[in-house]
Amino acid sequence: MAAYLEQHPVASPLKSIAEKVLRGERISNEEGLCLYDSGELGFLGALANHVREQKNGNTTFFNRNFHIEPTNICVFSCNFCSYSRLLKHKEEGWELSIEQMMDIVRGYDGQPVTEVHIVGGVHPRMDLDFFCELLSRIRAHRPDLHIKGFTAVELDYMFRKAKISVEEGLRKMQAAGLQSLPGGGAEIFDESVRAEICGDKCSSDEWLLIHRTAHRLGMHSNATMLYGHIESFANRIDHMDRLRRLQDETGGFNTFIPLKFRNKDNDMAHVPEVNVTEDLRNYAIARIFLDNFNHVKAYWPMIGRQTAQLSQSFGVDDLDGTIDDTTKIYSMAGAEEQSPALTTEQLVQLIRQSGRTPVERDTLYKVVKSFGEAPVIV
Repeated sequence: MAAYLEQHPVASPLKSIAEKVLRGERISNEEGLCLYDSGELGFLGALANHVREQKNGNTTFFNRNFHIEPTNICVFSCNFCSYSRLLKHKEEGWELSIEQMMDIVRGYDGQPVTEVHIVGGVHPRMDLDFFCELLSRIRAHRPDLHIKGFTAVELDYMFRKAKISVEEGLRKMQAAGLQSLPGGGAEIFDESVRAEICGDKCSSDEWLLIHRTAHRLGMHSNATMLYGHIESFANRIDHMDRLRRLQDETGGFNTFIPLKFRNKDNDMAHVPEVNVTEDLRNYAIARIFLDNFNHVKAYWPMIGRQTAQLSQSFGVDDLDGTIDDTTKIYSMAGAEEQSPALTTEQLVQLIRQSGRTPVERDTLYKVVKSFGEAPVIV
């Protein structure tokens, strides 16, 4: 980064921010907003890459995982969602039984996957007891498989319907086999924007409470931010600041995942999508701002393989997992990857082509296997 500043003079506010980051100091919300307003792509990339390599060297992580999506029937009607179907239109959706979901799990018997990721719509008949039975059966069938499941939106609905507290509900699910939470449902925390795009789902404070409680119970979780729709740069900084403050408090977040808004077949189809340059700027600023997050992940099925490769030079050190075509949440919204599946060999090659060292991890970022540097062909 120092070499970049010597070769590319930048305005005084940006130079001061860069010097602060190079000293390992936290930037303020105002400085984060300055990066969004004034930071050129090359400058942001160089600064984010410095932070990335300070934290994780040349490593890019991935894991071997598969998804279970129990249903896309949902009691909520988020304007940005292309995935869910209201109960009155259930003929357009799907509902999986516990046995059907166990068939998915059994389909991976003998394969070296380390994680099952369970998320879906909020179905009124798929309640807390239903999912606790599913968790218990997965745990009994394959105790080595890490179960990451249920957004805060799903959990909030389950606990309210069961008339129990967040802590009681999480303890019950933890006892059944739940080990960590994904980051979905955060969208944008700003209450006015949230009211416009997803006003009927759990609030920002409720999302944060569920993750805070999970961390206190010893469960880790991820954090997300839906960007590129009607939110402002200030809304993005406010969102990341709330996450940063909770991470200061608990240290329970594994990774931050910016999720790009896609406008296919939803009630916000009139909102244009941001371009790849803005995607990369957003990854970079997230990496610079979230100094207490060890990892920033690019979800490759959403942005495509090429942008995922580029993102590794803009602060990203994780490309999620092999996935194996088991998710429809983003493909239905017009994501770059309509059949999101990569073999381990393909994902390793994708990372190596970016000049990074591929490392398979488990859900909690313990190293499963390092694939080493790409061989030099003479």
